[in-house]
Amino acid sequence: HAEALQRLERVDTVVFDKTGTLTEGRPRLVDVLAAPGHTDDDLIGWAASLEQHSEHPLAAAILEAARSRGLERRPAGDVEIVAGGGLSGRIDGHRLLIGTPAFLTERGIDGLEAQRHAAESWQSKGRTAVFIACDGSAAGVLGIADPVKAATPGAIRALHALGLRLIMLTG
Repeated sequence: HAEALQRLERVDTVVFDKTGTLTEGRPRLVDVLAAPGHTDDDLIGWAASLEQHSEHPLAAAILEAARSRGLERRPAGDVEIVAGGGLSGRIDGHRLLIGTPAFLTERGIDGLEAQRHAAESWQSKGRTAVFIACDGSAAGVLGIADPVKAATPGAIRALHALGLRLIMLTG
C-alpha cells in the first residue's frame, strides 16, 4: 500500500522479536558441564526424560540432543512443571530438578557455584543455562543456543547505517 510506504519514511525505531526473526528459531544444546560423579549423558538423559513432558521451547533442543546421542528417554514419575522455573520428577529412583538457579535454590539445592560461573560465561555469549540437580545436589548445567541467522548481522549494520534505533524483544 503506497501510504504505508510513505509512512515508513518517518520510522526512526525498529523493534525485533529475537526468536525466529534474528535467530534461526531452532535452539540446540551446545554446552554441558557435569559435576563430579555425573556424566554429560546422565544430564542429557535425565533432562530429556523430564522435558518430554514440557512444551517449553528449550525442551526440543534437549530432546534432540538425547536422540542424536542415542540416549533412551526413561519414564518419569511425579512430574511437576513450574512455569518460569523448571521441572521436577523421579527417574529410576532419583529425584531430579531441572531449571533456573532460583528454582533449584528454592528447593534446597546449594553448591551451584561452579555451574553458575560456567552459566555466566555462556550467557554472555547469548546462551541459556539449564541447571540440573539429582537427589538434592547440583549435578550440572546445560547450555542452549539459538543460532543467529546468517543474514542478521548484515541487516543490523544496514539498519544502523540508515540511522535507525534498533530494539530487540525477547523472553
